[in-house]
Amino acid sequence: MDNKDSILSKVSDNASAEMLEKSRIDCVETCFDRAEHQKAQCGFGTKGVCCRVCHMGPCRITPKAPKGICGADADTIVARNFLRETAAGTSAHSDHGRHLVLKLKAVAEGCNQDSKDEGYGIKDEKALLKNAKLYGIETENREVNAIALDLANLMLGEFSAQEEYLKTLSLAPLKRQGIWEAKGIKPRGIDRMVVESLHRTSIGVDHDYKNLLMHAFRTSLSNGWGGSRIASIVSDILFGTPSPVKSSANLGILKEDTVNILIHGHEPAISEILAAAVSSPDIKDYAKSAGAAGITLAGICCTANEVLMRHGVPLAGNMLQQELSIITGAVEMMIVDVQCVMPGLIDAAKNYHTEIVSTTDMAKTIGALHITVGESNPLSAAKNIIKRAIDNFKNRDKSKVKIPKDKEDLIAGFSVDAIKYMLGGRFRASFRPLNDAIIQNRIFGVAGIVGCTNTKQKTDEYINILTEELIKRNVLVLQTGCAAIGSAKAGRLTPETALKMAGPGLREVCEAVGIPPILHLGSCVDNTRILEAAAEIVKEGGLGDDLGTLPAVGVAAEWMSEKAISIGCYFVSSGVDVFLGNPFYTSGSENVHNYLHGGATEDFNACFHYYADPHEAAQRIIEIINKARDNLGINKKTERKLFDMKDRRDL
Repeated sequence: MDNKDSILSKVSDNASAEMLEKSRIDCVETCFDRAEHQKAQCGFGTKGVCCRVCHMGPCRITPKAPKGICGADADTIVARNFLRETAAGTSAHSDHGRHLVLKLKAVAEGCNQDSKDEGYGIKDEKALLKNAKLYGIETENREVNAIALDLANLMLGEFSAQEEYLKTLSLAPLKRQGIWEAKGIKPRGIDRMVVESLHRTSIGVDHDYKNLLMHAFRTSLSNGWGGSRIASIVSDILFGTPSPVKSSANLGILKEDTVNILIHGHEPAISEILAAAVSSPDIKDYAKSAGAAGITLAGICCTANEVLMRHGVPLAGNMLQQELSIITGAVEMMIVDVQCVMPGLIDAAKNYHTEIVSTTDMAKTIGALHITVGESNPLSAAKNIIKRAIDNFKNRDKSKVKIPKDKEDLIAGFSVDAIKYMLGGRFRASFRPLNDAIIQNRIFGVAGIVGCTNTKQKTDEYINILTEELIKRNVLVLQTGCAAIGSAKAGRLTPETALKMAGPGLREVCEAVGIPPILHLGSCVDNTRILEAAAEIVKEGGLGDDLGTLPAVGVAAEWMSEKAISIGCYFVSSGVDVFLGNPFYTSGSENVHNYLHGGATEDFNACFHYYADPHEAAQRIIEIINKARDNLGINKKTERKLFDMKDRRDL
C-alpha cells in the first residue's frame, strides 16, 4: 500500500487526508501513526479476560488457566471490567453535570455581583422556570435567583443522595419507571452508584456476572436520567436553549489572515466566556493592531458542539482531527478543558507556533500552559487568554501554513423545544405532527446516531454510510457528538440533503417543516435530549406507552470511549436497542456477551447489536423498527384524507 492509499484507508474527508500527508512531510506523529504502532493489541484485553484488581495478579484467563488466583472465572472478570468501564463513563458525564450545577449555584448566590466584570448569568429564565416546575419547585412570585438556588441545591442532592432514588427518573414514562422498579435498578445518588461500582468490583465482593451487569445498567441510569440530563438542563438555563443556527464545518474554516483559536473538550463554561470575549470591540481592535484581519474562533469535539448550538461557532473537526488542526500551521492557540484531549497535542504543537492552554485544574498536561478561569472576573481572564493568542500571531511561520479549502454548510441547534416549535409553531408546539408522520408511515422510524470516532475504523465512514442508508428508507436521524460533526463535514446537515438523499415520505415532512433529515442535537451529554424527545413522543400518544414500544433505535457507530458504554447501557435499560460499530471487550465470557447482545431483551425489551458492516446494520435496524411498527399496528397503509369542517369538528 503506497502512502496515498494508506492515508485514504484511514480518513474519509479530503481535509484530513491533506493534513495526514502534510504530517509525514513535516515529520509530525499523529494518533493514526500511533495506532499503527499499537496494531498488535492484547488479546486478553480485547476479550475482557485480564484482571488486575488485586496484586496477586494480574491474572489472564485461558483454557489451561480458567480461573484467576482468587477463583474468579471469565464471567466474573469480564462483567467486573464492563461495570468499571460503565462507572468511568458515568463519572465523566456526571461530573460535567456537577460542575455546571455548582456554576448555577454560584450564579444564584450572586458570587460575582460585586464585580464589574461580566461573568456568568441565567440566560434562559423560561428554561429555569420550566425545569423548576418539573422538579416540583415553587416558582410563583419568587425571585429568579431564589428559584435557581433551590434547583441547584436539589440537583446537587442528586449526586449526594444515599437512600433516595433520583428525582430526575420521574421525567421518564411511568411504565419504564415501573420496569426499573421491578428489576431493582432504580439508581440512588449518582456518587453512590459510582462508588458502589468500584466496591463491587474490588477483590472478594460481587462474583455474580448478572448481578454485576444489572448494576452496570443501574449506574448508567444515574448518568442518562441523572448527571447527563442535569448537564443539558443547566447548560440551557445558564447559556440559553439552542435553536436552529447556520454555520460551517471542517478545517477550511481556518483563515490565513486571522488569529485562529480552537476550543476543545466537553464542558461549555469556558467556551461560553471565550465566545463572548472574541466579539468584544477591544479584543477586535487588539487583533487588528497585531496585523490580523480579525479572530476566528472554532471548535473541536464536544466543546465545539456546545458553542455551535448556541452561537454558530464553526466546527474545525471531530476528535481525531485535533492534531490535524495544528498541522495546518495556522492555529495560534488551542484552549482545552476535559475529556478526549490527547496528550499527543503537545508533541504536535512543538513543530509549529501553536500554544496549548489547559483551563481545568483536574485536567493538566505536561507541556501545556495552565490558566485557571475562576468565578471572579471570568471575562477578563478570557480576554487575557485571547490576547496571548493574538500576541502569538506574529510567530506564525507562513512556510509551514497549509489550510485545506474543505468546509461544508450546516444547520444545528435542534433542542427538543426547537423541534417542537418547528413542528407546531409558537402556540401549538408539540410532537403531534411527528407522531402522525410516523403513524402514517411517511417517517418509518427514528434513529439516534451518536458517539466518537475511532482509529480502528476509517473515520466517519460508518457514520455516513449508515446515515445515508437510513434516511433514504425514511428514517429520521438524530445525531450528537463527533458523529454529528462527521455528518456535518460530509455536507449532510442541511435541508437540501432531504431533496438529494431522503426517501419520499421523510423528504415531504422535511420540506414542509424546513428541517434537515439529520438533526444535530448537541454534544455527547446531549444524548439525553434524544431520550427527552422519545419521552415526548410517548407522552403525545399513538405510539405506545413506553420508550420500548417506539419504532426507534440508538447507534454508537464509531465509539471508543467509556462514556459510550454508559450511554449505550442507559439507552438499552430505557428500552431502546443499541447498535455498535465496534465490539465490547466481552467476548471472553459467553454468558456476559450473550446477555448484553440478547438476554437483556427479556429484562428491558432492548439489547446491544454489533455489526462491523454499516449496510448490514442498516438492514437489521429496519427489521427492528418494522417489528415495532407491527406491534403498534401502524404498518397498515392509510389513505390521506382532506378533512372538511365536519371532520375537523369531530376530531
